[in-house]
Amino acid sequence: MYHAIVKRIALQNFLRVNQKDYTPILKGCSPDVHHRFGGHHALGGERHDRDALRRWFERLGRLAPTLQLTVHDLWVKGGPWNTTVIMRWSAVQDLPDGSPYNNHGVHIIRMRWGKVFDIDANEDSQLVAASLQIWAKYGVNEALADPILS
Repeated sequence: MYHAIVKRIALQNFLRVNQKDYTPILKGCSPDVHHRFGGHHALGGERHDRDALRRWFERLGRLAPTLQLTVHDLWVKGGPWNTTVIMRWSAVQDLPDGSPYNNHGVHIIRMRWGKVFDIDANEDSQLVAASLQIWAKYGVNEALADPILS
Protein backbone atom coordinates (compact mmCIF):
# COMPACT_ATOMS: atom_id res chain seq x y z
CA MET A 1 0.00 0.00 0.00
CA TYR A 2 2.77 2.47 0.96
CA HIS A 3 4.60 1.91 -2.34
CA ALA A 4 1.39 2.52 -4.31
CA ILE A 5 0.87 5.85 -2.53
CA VAL A 6 4.46 6.93 -3.19
CA LYS A 7 4.12 5.98 -6.86
CA ARG A 8 0.94 8.03 -7.20
CA ILE A 9 2.60 11.08 -5.60
CA ALA A 10 5.70 10.72 -7.80
CA LEU A 11 3.59 10.57 -10.96
CA GLN A 12 1.53 13.56 -9.82
CA ASN A 13 4.71 15.54 -9.24
CA PHE A 14 5.95 14.90 -12.78
CA LEU A 15 2.57 16.08 -14.07
CA ARG A 16 2.95 19.17 -11.90
CA VAL A 17 6.27 19.94 -13.58
CA ASN A 18 4.47 19.76 -16.93
CA GLN A 19 1.89 22.23 -15.57
CA LYS A 20 4.51 24.51 -13.93
CA ASP A 21 2.82 23.88 -10.56
CA TYR A 22 5.89 23.68 -8.34
CA THR A 23 4.48 24.66 -4.92
CA PRO A 24 3.07 21.20 -4.02
CA ILE A 25 6.34 19.58 -5.10
CA LEU A 26 8.34 21.91 -2.87
CA LYS A 27 6.01 21.29 0.08
CA GLY A 28 6.92 17.62 -0.22
CA CYS A 29 10.64 18.38 0.16
CA SER A 30 12.66 18.73 3.34
CA PRO A 31 14.06 22.25 3.99
CA ASP A 32 17.59 20.98 3.29
CA VAL A 33 16.71 19.01 0.14
CA HIS A 34 19.67 18.20 -2.11
CA HIS A 35 19.01 18.50 -5.86
CA ARG A 36 21.50 17.56 -8.57
CA PHE A 37 20.99 18.19 -12.28
CA GLY A 38 23.92 17.24 -14.51
CA GLY A 39 25.91 19.66 -16.62
CA HIS A 40 27.51 23.08 -16.36
CA HIS A 41 24.81 25.36 -17.72
CA ALA A 42 21.89 27.47 -16.47
CA LEU A 43 20.00 24.37 -15.24
CA GLY A 44 22.99 22.34 -14.08
CA GLY A 45 24.67 22.03 -10.72
CA GLU A 46 23.59 21.24 -7.20
CA ARG A 47 21.23 22.91 -4.79
CA HIS A 48 21.07 22.28 -1.07
CA ASP A 49 17.83 23.83 0.15
CA ARG A 50 14.20 24.28 -0.77
CA ASP A 51 14.54 27.97 -1.70
CA ALA A 52 17.27 27.24 -4.24
CA LEU A 53 15.18 24.38 -5.64
CA ARG A 54 12.21 26.77 -5.95
CA ARG A 55 14.36 29.23 -7.91
CA TRP A 56 15.60 26.34 -10.11
CA PHE A 57 12.04 25.20 -10.85
CA GLU A 58 11.03 28.75 -11.73
CA ARG A 59 14.00 28.98 -14.10
CA LEU A 60 13.10 25.61 -15.62
CA GLY A 61 9.63 26.97 -16.32
CA ARG A 62 11.05 30.02 -18.09
CA LEU A 63 13.71 28.10 -20.06
CA ALA A 64 11.53 25.15 -21.03
CA PRO A 65 8.02 26.60 -21.26
CA THR A 66 6.58 23.73 -23.30
CA LEU A 67 8.47 20.91 -21.58
CA GLN A 68 6.43 17.72 -21.24
CA LEU A 69 7.73 14.80 -19.21
CA THR A 70 6.39 11.27 -19.63
CA VAL A 71 7.17 8.60 -17.05
CA HIS A 72 7.81 5.17 -18.56
CA ASP A 73 8.88 3.15 -15.54
CA LEU A 74 8.61 3.74 -11.82
CA TRP A 75 10.04 1.68 -8.99
CA VAL A 76 9.75 2.22 -5.24
CA LYS A 77 11.72 0.36 -2.59
CA GLY A 78 12.12 0.66 1.13
CA GLY A 79 9.92 1.71 3.99
CA PRO A 80 8.81 5.17 5.11
CA TRP A 81 12.03 5.72 7.06
CA ASN A 82 14.19 5.22 3.92
CA THR A 83 12.41 5.19 0.55
CA THR A 84 14.03 5.20 -2.88
CA VAL A 85 12.03 6.12 -5.99
CA ILE A 86 13.49 5.48 -9.44
CA MET A 87 11.74 7.01 -12.45
CA ARG A 88 12.66 6.48 -16.10
CA TRP A 89 11.22 9.25 -18.25
CA SER A 90 11.34 11.04 -21.58
CA ALA A 91 10.98 14.74 -22.32
CA VAL A 92 9.90 16.75 -25.34
CA GLN A 93 9.55 20.46 -25.89
CA ASP A 94 9.25 23.00 -28.67
CA LEU A 95 12.43 24.96 -29.35
CA PRO A 96 12.19 28.45 -30.85
CA ASP A 97 14.06 27.48 -34.01
CA GLY A 98 11.68 24.59 -34.71
CA SER A 99 14.25 21.89 -34.02
CA PRO A 100 13.12 18.85 -32.05
CA TYR A 101 14.00 18.36 -28.41
CA ASN A 102 13.73 14.76 -27.26
CA ASN A 103 15.58 13.79 -24.13
CA HIS A 104 15.38 10.92 -21.69
CA GLY A 105 16.67 10.21 -18.26
CA VAL A 106 16.32 8.74 -14.82
CA HIS A 107 15.53 10.40 -11.52
CA ILE A 108 16.62 8.79 -8.29
CA ILE A 109 14.65 10.31 -5.44
CA ARG A 110 15.18 9.53 -1.78
CA MET A 111 12.57 10.13 0.89
CA ARG A 112 12.42 9.89 4.64
CA TRP A 113 9.08 9.95 6.51
CA GLY A 114 7.17 11.41 3.58
CA LYS A 115 9.66 14.15 2.69
CA VAL A 116 12.02 14.18 -0.27
CA PHE A 117 15.56 14.88 0.86
CA ASP A 118 17.57 13.97 -2.26
CA ILE A 119 16.84 14.31 -6.00
CA ASP A 120 19.42 13.09 -8.50
CA ALA A 121 18.33 13.93 -12.07
CA ASN A 122 20.27 12.17 -14.81
CA GLU A 123 19.67 13.07 -18.45
CA ASP A 124 21.57 13.94 -21.63
CA SER A 125 23.09 17.15 -20.23
CA GLN A 126 24.77 17.98 -23.55
CA LEU A 127 21.35 18.06 -25.18
CA VAL A 128 20.09 20.36 -22.42
CA ALA A 129 23.09 22.66 -22.93
CA ALA A 130 22.51 22.72 -26.71
CA SER A 131 18.84 23.63 -26.23
CA LEU A 132 19.82 26.47 -23.90
CA GLN A 133 22.14 27.82 -26.61
CA ILE A 134 19.19 27.87 -29.01
CA TRP A 135 17.04 29.77 -26.47
CA ALA A 136 19.89 32.27 -26.02
CA LYS A 137 20.10 32.87 -29.78
CA TYR A 138 16.41 33.78 -29.66
CA GLY A 139 16.93 36.40 -26.96
CA VAL A 140 16.40 34.41 -23.76
CA ASN A 141 19.46 35.68 -21.90
CA GLU A 142 18.76 33.60 -18.79
CA ALA A 143 19.66 30.53 -20.85
CA LEU A 144 23.31 31.62 -20.48
CA ALA A 145 23.08 32.38 -16.76
CA ASP A 146 25.26 30.74 -14.18
CA PRO A 147 23.75 27.70 -12.46
CA ILE A 148 21.62 28.29 -9.37
CA LEU A 149 23.77 26.96 -6.56
CA SER A 150 23.38 27.02 -2.82
